[in-house]
Amino acid sequence: MAAKVETGVQLDPHQVVLRPLVTEKGTHLSERYNTYTFAVSLLANKIDIRHAIEELWNVRVVKVRTQNRCGKPRRHRASFGYTKSWKKAIVQLHDDDRIAFF
Repeated sequence: MAAKVETGVQLDPHQVVLRPLVTEKGTHLSERYNTYTFAVSLLANKIDIRHAIEELWNVRVVKVRTQNRCGKPRRHRASFGYTKSWKKAIVQLHDDDRIAFF
């Protein structure tokens, strides 16, 4: 008999979803495909993101896609550095559900 093993850190829903990404492309996706984009924690997986969105906004999630975005090189005077790497989630909702950010 195999037991289910919980691994990783347990995050609260407000720790999983950091902020919505309101961009021109994201607005087009939300109007046309009922799909919303969020900046999420690097530790969160697709299941964590699904549960967090459903709990925070009381909607039904159909699909979750994620992207790991690498930091870009930046320069400040004579020193070089990188911006932080971050994780992006693209969440598709049920046809009857909507999220209003404004």
